[in-house]
Amino acid sequence: MISATLALLLQGTPAGTAPPPPSSTCDKPVYMVVEGLTLDRDRMIAYARAIAASEIYEKLGGYYVTMPRPVAVFEGDVPPNYVNLTVRFPCLENAKAFWNSDVYQNEILPLRQNPSAGDYTVTVYAEAPLRSDMVGKVGDNRFTHDFDNSGVPQASGADQ
Repeated sequence: MISATLALLLQGTPAGTAPPPPSSTCDKPVYMVVEGLTLDRDRMIAYARAIAASEIYEKLGGYYVTMPRPVAVFEGDVPPNYVNLTVRFPCLENAKAFWNSDVYQNEILPLRQNPSAGDYTVTVYAEAPLRSDMVGKVGDNRFTHDFDNSGVPQASGADQ
């Protein structure tokens, strides 16, 4: 069941309201993935600043888990204006609450539309269950265990 506060966010609660209280039904993290080509970098910077200023991610427990540009490309060609950005939310309800909020739909999203500042897809994925051998070795935003890669054979010709 959706909490009253979350229901208000789904209807469009203005920025500056309190976040929904922790809920036992909001315990299955999801990842919102935004990827595609940026067509107008300056407008996308304004869009990103508006999201930050609204504090909508913070209100719903969302946070970035990736930077938008790759640190390495192992296969394929990545255009210089291609981005892939991932935001983690505590549950699908909160991701929907962000997307459907009044502040996002009416104040922030228009900053990148008409004409479009980017050709993006926005998808949401469930978090995969942690393998039993990884329990206690990973935490939020970091590994809590040292994974030594010296025992992993490398293909000949791989970057050193």
